[in-house]
Amino acid sequence: MTEHPISFERPQPGADPADARGALLHTQAPVATPSAALPAQARTGETPSTPGTATPCAKGKEPASPSDISGPEHSQPAAVEPDTHRPRPVPESIPAQPGTEPDRPQDGPERRTGQGLPPGRPTPMRRDGDRLRFVGAATRRIARGIDLDEIVMGLCRATVPTFSDAILVYLRDPLPVGDERPTGPLVLRLRRTDRIPTERDTEGFSPALQPEPAELSELDTLGAELCEVRPGSALAEVLRGVRPVFTDAPGAHAALPELLGDGGELAVPGGQRAILAPLRGRRRVIGAALFLRRPERIPFEPDDLLVAAQLATHSALGIDKAVLYGREAYIADELQRTMLPETLPRPTGVRLASRYLPAAETARVGGDWYDAIPLPGSRVALVVGDVMGHSMTSAAIMGQLRTTAQTLAGLDLPPQEVLHHLDEQAQRLGTDRMATCLYAVYDPVSHRITIANAGHPPPVLLHLGGRAEVLRVPPGAPIGVGGVDFEAVELDAPAGATLLLYTDGLVESRLRDVWTGIEQLREKLAATAALTGPDHPPPLEALCDEVLDMLGPGDRDDDIALLAARFDGIAPSDVAYWFLEPEDAAPGRARRLARRALARWDMEDLSDSVELLVSEVVTNAVRYASRPVTLRLLRTDVLRCEVGDDVPQLPRLRQARATDEGGRGLYLVNRLARRWGATRLSTGKVVWFELSKTAVPS
Repeated sequence: MTEHPISFERPQPGADPADARGALLHTQAPVATPSAALPAQARTGETPSTPGTATPCAKGKEPASPSDISGPEHSQPAAVEPDTHRPRPVPESIPAQPGTEPDRPQDGPERRTGQGLPPGRPTPMRRDGDRLRFVGAATRRIARGIDLDEIVMGLCRATVPTFSDAILVYLRDPLPVGDERPTGPLVLRLRRTDRIPTERDTEGFSPALQPEPAELSELDTLGAELCEVRPGSALAEVLRGVRPVFTDAPGAHAALPELLGDGGELAVPGGQRAILAPLRGRRRVIGAALFLRRPERIPFEPDDLLVAAQLATHSALGIDKAVLYGREAYIADELQRTMLPETLPRPTGVRLASRYLPAAETARVGGDWYDAIPLPGSRVALVVGDVMGHSMTSAAIMGQLRTTAQTLAGLDLPPQEVLHHLDEQAQRLGTDRMATCLYAVYDPVSHRITIANAGHPPPVLLHLGGRAEVLRVPPGAPIGVGGVDFEAVELDAPAGATLLLYTDGLVESRLRDVWTGIEQLREKLAATAALTGPDHPPPLEALCDEVLDMLGPGDRDDDIALLAARFDGIAPSDVAYWFLEPEDAAPGRARRLARRALARWDMEDLSDSVELLVSEVVTNAVRYASRPVTLRLLRTDVLRCEVGDDVPQLPRLRQARATDEGGRGLYLVNRLARRWGATRLSTGKVVWFELSKTAVPS
């Protein structure tokens, strides 16, 4: 928030008029020129007020609204001629300097000299410079807040105890956002209360002699209650007037029971010791603030209404901006959350863990993403990418590229072909849509991984023995360049090893280059693996946390996406694989082969269900296939059966009629299998189903 040029006077070194620890306001010699926060000079043709009287606005007029205090919001105050008929009073906190004019007559000697007030009690602001310095410091403190609670707390801490002994802040519930038109009745909720604590009040004198006034002690009982502002009520009229008012006024006094509840007006001291200030944002009233002084403290003056107006205006505008910022942050969080996987899949033979960190609290969205996509044959595709920029546009492009990658992965294309199509998609999105991406496919049966890279940092493989190595993968060109070729490499993926995919925000910052960061990452992985020993890999979630701990205070220049994959693999003894010729005898042969494999695995109790389902799926495959049909059984935590053929059309589940002779095969699979599905390949399709290891009684 922009600071308003309210005061041009320099305060005493080390003194902050809005600090709750500095109850006394220190000033220098009396100033001769009031500022915009003081009464405006009379216009031509207006009758000047009686000398020695203080009015909160232009002479002879009502107190101005917050928008009329000093003209435009950021305008500088106009020069005002000194009023020779109005002597400047000396504040009670400072003795009068020689040569200055004496103070105006007051109600008693303590009003003229400040003597006779309880020790430790904040003295009132009696000079225009006091108010200017206080308003300037208070608005700076309020402007430091970025969210709703910080702004409300800044208002409370700035006013108590310097300006008032207690404050109650009410805000609309719910708060409208921007130009949003609120629906329903106007409801105010007590957001925060603040007052001078008892131990502070009694500092320097005996608590028995200075008990806490009952009026202010009752503020604790006013609680966080809702207040519905009824149309046409006294409180509605005060809020509609926008200007701060003394609660001694008939209209404001009638509004107190509605605001504070029945009997709440009894806790408000009389004699102009309470100010009710509406909080008006850019469009509408969003709340109210009640400033209170103790009965033994001198009452507010008319000029204090202008101070309350300034505090209310700055606080309301700050709250308006905080609500808008909160809505933008919420939208950014929701957008980023929907762009990334809500949960990771649990494919066979591999365990996964992930992390995502935004660049900063003020840049919650970015173009980094990760993904894990199950593929036919118990394989899994591991993807990590980074779109240039940290904005909504980058997040939107990232979402489109991630969706394209999922679609291409569903077609079971090779990794280099996936990157080629992503490059074409990025060029269709725009000429400056650049991104890096790494696409890998892990096969738990063959214990191999195929990787293609498009300008992304290379992955790091942590072996079971604790050795960490940076994989040598051709770097390639970023996605969006166009006209380039991508190359894929196939590498070993031994059981127990961990593959770490990441974005450059993890290894590159203003303090280090990317290769230095990659080397530090490799050393961090090796050091973490050494803690668990050579025969036990570190826990996957703890490993991700340890990797993020390598980031220093100045290393969060970019958002970070991290995907870790622990390769468990599938042992060859748990895999049975056959080729079947597309002939009428194929279903019977498939039943015999499945029965033998189940007997070898001591799973004869599943023989009946497996033989029935295998027979139905193989029968559908050989009916249309022109090449050999594949049959594979996998024993993991479940029993998985996969049947592949060269026909790209996917089977659909349908309800067979009573007169139909066929069409019940998939219906049986759907009823008996734990899960089933069909996936289109570049060479045909695969139909698969899973059964629990323990037979379910029929």
